Amino acid sequence: MTNAPHSRIRTDIPHSARIWNFWMGGEDYYEVDRLAGEAGLDAYPEIRTMAVQSRRFLIRAVRYLAAEAGIRQFLDIGTGLPTMQNTHEVAQGIAPESRIVYVDNDPMVLAHARALLTSTSAEGVTTYLEADFNNPEDILAGARHVLNFNKPIAIMFIGVLGHARTYQHMRRIIDTCMDAVPSGSYLALYDGTVDDPGYVTLCENYARTGGVPYNPRTPEEILGCFEGLELVPPGVTPIDRWRVDDPEHKHTSAHGGVARKP
Repeated sequence: MTNAPHSRIRTDIPHSARIWNFWMGGEDYYEVDRLAGEAGLDAYPEIRTMAVQSRRFLIRAVRYLAAEAGIRQFLDIGTGLPTMQNTHEVAQGIAPESRIVYVDNDPMVLAHARALLTSTSAEGVTTYLEADFNNPEDILAGARHVLNFNKPIAIMFIGVLGHARTYQHMRRIIDTCMDAVPSGSYLALYDGTVDDPGYVTLCENYARTGGVPYNPRTPEEILGCFEGLELVPPGVTPIDRWRVDDPEHKHTSAHGGVARKP
């Protein structure tokens, strides 16, 4: 972790993690992020619902992994800004001995890390790794200092790989990470999809702001990310419908799922 993250924070270019924080009703953003966030709402008003549903998807996925699949190690890549019920809080609430490595390369996320880590359980481990998902080998090397790669690990990409330059690059990142973990490990992933023109317009407008472009995928491409893995029922679905008892049927232009490495 850098010793001076504030020195590298760009306040003149919007950042997706800070815009997401704005959409979720947080306070960790700058004026440039607020303006980009409001422009996004104009193009796709449902983005606030999607932001909330994405966090609920994460919570349900981690609960499943910790409570039903027995996972005790989590590598959360591209974690974003802390918000309600983060990965370590959900996992350690079920299994206090859980070990969590958060990965991000945004200076504002790193600036919040120390305060967040005070809420880890006494039995477990929670730490941050400063790294870029475009360099998965570096992430894996850093995570080996905390996680035991001889035991199952949950690899998590929650709404971040749309920032990968191409779908092929997205698949390479996933495959590199999943190849490094043993049988019994899991992949939890969701990303935005192209099935709503308003959301596609939002992403196109964001790319013009100077922020790192976000490329929504087709639902079929999201499904392809789990190739060779065993999907947990109900498979790849809209995120608001994944393992919920009473689906709210909120419109979210995002698909995701969880799958086990055989």
